[in-house]
Amino acid sequence: MKAWILRKGATSLDAMQLVEQDAPVAGAGEVLIRVRACSLNYRDQMIPLGLYMGGPVTQDIVPLSDGAGEVVAVGEGVSRFAVGDRVAGTFFQNWMDGPPNPAMGPALGAAGARGMLAQYVALPENGVVRIAQSLSFEEAACLPCAGVTAWNALMEGAHPVSAGEHVLVLGTGGVSLLALQIAKAAGAQVIATSGSDDKLVRVAALGADETIQYRTTPDWGAKAAALSGKAGVEHVVEVGGAGTLAQSIAAVGFAGEIALIGVLTREGNTSPHGLMFKGANLRGIFVGSRGMAERLNAFIDAHGIKPVIDKVFTLEEAKAAYAYQASPDLFGKVVIRL
Repeated sequence: MKAWILRKGATSLDAMQLVEQDAPVAGAGEVLIRVRACSLNYRDQMIPLGLYMGGPVTQDIVPLSDGAGEVVAVGEGVSRFAVGDRVAGTFFQNWMDGPPNPAMGPALGAAGARGMLAQYVALPENGVVRIAQSLSFEEAACLPCAGVTAWNALMEGAHPVSAGEHVLVLGTGGVSLLALQIAKAAGAQVIATSGSDDKLVRVAALGADETIQYRTTPDWGAKAAALSGKAGVEHVVEVGGAGTLAQSIAAVGFAGEIALIGVLTREGNTSPHGLMFKGANLRGIFVGSRGMAERLNAFIDAHGIKPVIDKVFTLEEAKAAYAYQASPDLFGKVVIRL
């Protein structure tokens, strides 16, 4: 089979190579998946550069956490899946449900874990879910990281988003656009930001009720609060990080929640004091569990949500996919079709 390998100690994409190797075999409790599509996340840019948690990878790995395909073989004792099932891996292989915990296990596509950027992968059956019936493999491949993250941010906290509430999403990457679609399906009003006028037009066409050009509106947090018609929005999907958190605190309303996801910006005011005066919450989001993935897939089938795929590349074009995903042109998700 063909597989991309990121070499031990990698600090650039130059250390990623397309190789031929034997296909894995499904061991006891495992399923063998013929991978049909993968998608890229911001995390996948950091790992080849040696900038992800723990620094450069300490062993050769197959990259990418997000992939979908069909089961082609099952190992001894497997009961949850059969040959022919359409499935995807879960980001955390040992986090079944409930709150985050120290035993969530390896995250696919990083050191110490298997990765999805190969024609075949064997995974434990407990680290696999059936994909939404309404989605193609390419669409389903967009969900294990970005989709579950967006779902967790909006639907798994103390106060899940509901009809009539306001949600602020930052930018037009995969998490933000999926959060927009989930929020709209739940009946919420969505305010979206971007530094590109063209992207604001596109995000409005996807259903955003209000848009803010953050380059021309430096105090976009206060603007979002004003657009809510209340003291602020109920939910902020905060993908920016240190450079945007102060504005998100300005945007959130009384007893609202900021779902803290992002590391895209590294410098800025991260003081949480502004939350105190509103009784608002800051909840850390690190993807989610298998149960969250299953609930997301059911919601997608019920509401006809289609992840926004910006561009599709072939397996051989994987490095070009990385380059495009890191470019300012990105709108939604980048997919590699195998």
